Amino acid sequence: MSRWIALLAMLCVLPLAAQDKPQLKRRDGKEQPKQEAIPPEEDKSLSTPEYGFNPVQAQKEIRTGDFYFKKGSYRAAAGRYEEATKWNSGDPEAWLRLGEAQEKLHDKKAASEAYQKYLEVASDAKNADEIRKKIAKLK
Repeated sequence: MSRWIALLAMLCVLPLAAQDKPQLKRRDGKEQPKQEAIPPEEDKSLSTPEYGFNPVQAQKEIRTGDFYFKKGSYRAAAGRYEEATKWNSGDPEAWLRLGEAQEKLHDKKAASEAYQKYLEVASDAKNADEIRKKIAKLK
């Protein structure tokens, strides 16, 4: 019988204790509004990927982008090259191919930015003069 009383007491007290949590205060002394915790998304296709340094994944994205580029799907290719730059921002091949794909899509500003980034990453590239001429032509 005493177990049931203890269990009943805990069931009544726990919800009240959960409501009495102290409010977090900001640096300016004001209390933050209560926010309920959002559970993590179970469907991985809806969640945003967390990018980090992953050169293997970057190379996979470049190869897939090359497939789309040869096929003539420049928008898909540009998306893959952009993914590759997010996985490895120091890969000059990804920036060069992204510039080429953006140029095919007639997006001069994006192509110029990609070529500029390519020159930053690979300043001693053999085709640096050619890329500089392309940038001048795009502007």
